[in-house]
Amino acid sequence: MGCDFIALATPGVKGLTPYQPGKPVEELERELGINNIIKLASNENPLGPSALALKAIEKAVPDLARYPDGGGFNLKQALSSMLGVNIGQITLGNGSNDVLDLIARAYLSAGDEAIFSQYAFAVYPVSTQAVGATAVITPAKDYGHDLDAMVEAITDKTRVIFIANPNNPTGNWLTGAELEHFLSRVPESVVVVLDEAYFEYAFDSASPDGESYPDGLVYLSQYPNVIVTRTFSKAYGLASLRVGYGISNLEVADILNRVRQPFNVNSLALVAAEAALADKAYLQQGRELNKSGVAQLQAGFDALGLSYVPSAGNFVLVHFEVDAQPIFDALLKRGVIVRPVGNYGMPNALRVSVGTEQENKRFLDSLAEIL
Repeated sequence: MGCDFIALATPGVKGLTPYQPGKPVEELERELGINNIIKLASNENPLGPSALALKAIEKAVPDLARYPDGGGFNLKQALSSMLGVNIGQITLGNGSNDVLDLIARAYLSAGDEAIFSQYAFAVYPVSTQAVGATAVITPAKDYGHDLDAMVEAITDKTRVIFIANPNNPTGNWLTGAELEHFLSRVPESVVVVLDEAYFEYAFDSASPDGESYPDGLVYLSQYPNVIVTRTFSKAYGLASLRVGYGISNLEVADILNRVRQPFNVNSLALVAAEAALADKAYLQQGRELNKSGVAQLQAGFDALGLSYVPSAGNFVLVHFEVDAQPIFDALLKRGVIVRPVGNYGMPNALRVSVGTEQENKRFLDSLAEIL
């Protein structure tokens, strides 16, 4: 092959490395020849999907030869009613990752800067660099966002700031007072993305001084530069269908929809998400399971003398005094998949998703044997 196709790529793309998802169960079964594997690596819902969502999918299957509703009217209508926002403020995406990418494509280009925190979600640098913009990474504070440092990093080139609340992969979160003080200091010309992928798990969290986790939607009226992104992949149990959404002011939503690909959310995802929204009992069951699961994992780490970041998500980041890769490998051999986070600059840590009570126990028992 005479042509160097890597050299032909745009500068931002050439510097990227492919996103590494969690190891799938099927791959581990092939590699190690074992079964009865549990996966606690990708922050998936251990309950599986809602029964109402499954029924909606079954009903929609005969129409697979038809294109989906490109505007996602029914799902937007359901979201509009639940969230109390104008239907025109909603942008649907192929997962919330897609919405994050739309924001980068709409508001970033070569010469622009995007700010996000050390240890923040890996998609932020990918989306930023892919469009030729410059990533400005501020040092973390207690494994979370240092909002003062982020404000100080703003220049006349800053166009977007990404903030995950709760943060993935660390699990910590910002209070309403912290966000309010931060937003009041950000120029209106800078788009602030509040990535709330774990909102449904976090919204009843409280800080040590009793302050509750904030709903990002409350800032939309006062701060028109805010975009809130959420997903159906976590608490709603629809990770494989890839459906998420953003909420913003009408002008921003109009811009995002200009770069959104036609039919970016498939028909099964649209009907399943709409049905899942209506299944309040399922959502509550999942939240209760997650709350007890986080407590179970954190108590297990306490018993093992391990430090961790208290989490408002459906995962816990646990630290070791040694390189965590051999521990990860040893867990794999026992049929337990978790997530190493060396790619985030934390080689001595693992991120463990909350599973069922039995899955959490199996992981903790396996970890105790290894240690």
